Amino acid sequence: MISRHLVAIATLLAACLGPASSPAADAPRPPASAEMTPEAERAVARGLEHLLSRQREDGSWGSNHRVAVTALSVMAFLANGFLPEREPYGRSIASGVDFLIVAGRAGGGFIGESMYEHALATLALSESWGMSSRSEAIRDLLKRAVDVILRSQNRRGGWRYYPRPDDADISVTVMQVVALNSAREAGIVVPDSTIARAIAYVLSCRNAASGGFGYQGPNDPGFARTAAGVTSLLLAGKRGAEEVRKGLDYLHTSAGAKGDSEWFFYGQYYAAQAMYQAGEDAFAAWYPRARDLLVSLQRKDGSWSEEYGTPMAILTLSIPTRFLPINQR
Repeated sequence: MISRHLVAIATLLAACLGPASSPAADAPRPPASAEMTPEAERAVARGLEHLLSRQREDGSWGSNHRVAVTALSVMAFLANGFLPEREPYGRSIASGVDFLIVAGRAGGGFIGESMYEHALATLALSESWGMSSRSEAIRDLLKRAVDVILRSQNRRGGWRYYPRPDDADISVTVMQVVALNSAREAGIVVPDSTIARAIAYVLSCRNAASGGFGYQGPNDPGFARTAAGVTSLLLAGKRGAEEVRKGLDYLHTSAGAKGDSEWFFYGQYYAAQAMYQAGEDAFAAWYPRARDLLVSLQRKDGSWSEEYGTPMAILTLSIPTRFLPINQR
């Protein structure tokens, strides 16, 4: 796990130092637009300070869905290079991780009240594993959390709200795919067949005519669910697939591309992730608009409009930092 974070840091150092001087290196280059601007960096800093001011004594964040908001908040700090137990935010991050560990132990490996929360907590734990002195406790819970996901997959390959193989929807399913992908990268065993069945379910929600993705099937495709669906396909290695290409086209032409979408922060996060995983050109064409839109929507106190919106906005803005393993290609 640690090696993945060293790779991320080495990538950032290489970007800062640049290549050795050469005629090609000295030639004029276009500005690196798909990066954080000073305004975005200030917005992130203010957002993190807001999160710090809202953390509860038990290490959690949020008044509702505390596991989910805590997982997102922990990752918001990690995404900007801050580590557990290291100043200035180490104590806060470690306290958030501890809250997730306690919740997972109390639930017998199931973390939170729904598979939404469980997947986000699993993702946060796998992303923080190797950064924390709690690595043994995280590893033990992470194995149990992954087992809950594996046992809850239904016959069609999807997941729903609760840890049992009932019906499914694309939103919950994609969250499990992302969590399993992160856990696998961290060293937890995840069967290839599980991912293959999950991708089959995601594809069953694809609307072939529009290229978008529906909620529980191909009907009524939408921006946020398409962003999530395309991200899961890219994480499964389907770069260059027609389903990915048409899904990206759908995102560009959707009203959600201008910020007009239900589940705004969810959609913006997954759309930016999809474009990032699709490659530099796709991300460079997408990120600046999303970045500037999010910066413009930040409140005076450093927050965004919903409890989960603040850490998700920070995570979206922070994709170019590449500190989180999930933010590497």
